[in-house]
Amino acid sequence: MGRSITIASGKGGVGKTTLTANIGIALANSGHHVLLVDADVAMANLSLLLKMQNSPITLHEVLIGEAAIDDAIYSGPKGVDLVPSGLSLESYRKVDSERLKSVIGSLEDHYDFILLDAPAGIERTALSSLGAVKQVLIVTVPDQPSLADALKTKMVAQRLNAKPFGFILNMVRNEPGELKKDEVMKMLELPCYGIVPYDNEVRKSILSKDAKPFIMRKPDSPASKAVIDIAAKIGGAKVEIKEEKKGSFLGRFFANLFGKK
Repeated sequence: MGRSITIASGKGGVGKTTLTANIGIALANSGHHVLLVDADVAMANLSLLLKMQNSPITLHEVLIGEAAIDDAIYSGPKGVDLVPSGLSLESYRKVDSERLKSVIGSLEDHYDFILLDAPAGIERTALSSLGAVKQVLIVTVPDQPSLADALKTKMVAQRLNAKPFGFILNMVRNEPGELKKDEVMKMLELPCYGIVPYDNEVRKSILSKDAKPFIMRKPDSPASKAVIDIAAKIGGAKVEIKEEKKGSFLGRFFANLFGKK
C-alpha cells in the first residue's frame, strides 16, 4: 500500500503548492509511481501551475458523485499522474468534500505516493484534506505568524488522526530575524525534512512564457537541489531528528488551547 500525504500549511503564500508539484516530480524521477491531487477545490492552484485546470473531468465531478476517480486522473509532467480541480464556482458549491477520504483510500494500492495539495488554513475543505490521509507534511516560512499557523495545522491534523511527520522550511533568506531550523523543530516538535532557500528561479519558473515546475526548468538551482533532497528523505533517506525535552511557551500555549495529544 502506498503512502498518502497531505502537504499542508497554516497560511497561504508559503509556497506549498509549488513544493507539492516539484516534490512529486522529484519522487517520480527517482522511480516512484506518484499521484498528485489538487485538493484545493475552491482555487485549483496546483491545476493552474501544471496547466490542467481545463480538464473535462476534475475532482469536482468526483466529489459531486458525477464521475469515477479513474476518469479524473491525467498524465502530468515527468511521469506523475494528476487529479486536477476545476474552476467552476457552480460545481464547487455542489462538492461534498467528505467523499475525499474514500476516494484517496481507493487509490492507495495503485501508487507509491499520493500527494495532496491542501487549501491553506483550517476551513472545511482544508479539514477534509487533512482527514483524508494517513500522514501530513507541513510547510512554513521562517517567521512567527507562519509558524504559529503551522502549529495549529499540526494539532488539527492530529485530532483528525492524520500523523504530521515533518516540516519544510521554505523561502529561507538567512536574514536577521528569521527563525532558525532548530527553533522551528523545537516549536513544532517535528523533524525538518528540508530547508528550501529563496531562489529567483522559483519565481521565473512561474512567470516565464513556458512556465513549468522549477525542478524541470532549472534542476541545478538551489531550490531544486533542496527539493531533490526532500524527496529522497520522503522516499526513505535518513532524516535528522532532535528530541526536545520541553517546548517553547508558545508551543505549550497552543498545545493547551487545542488539547494536544
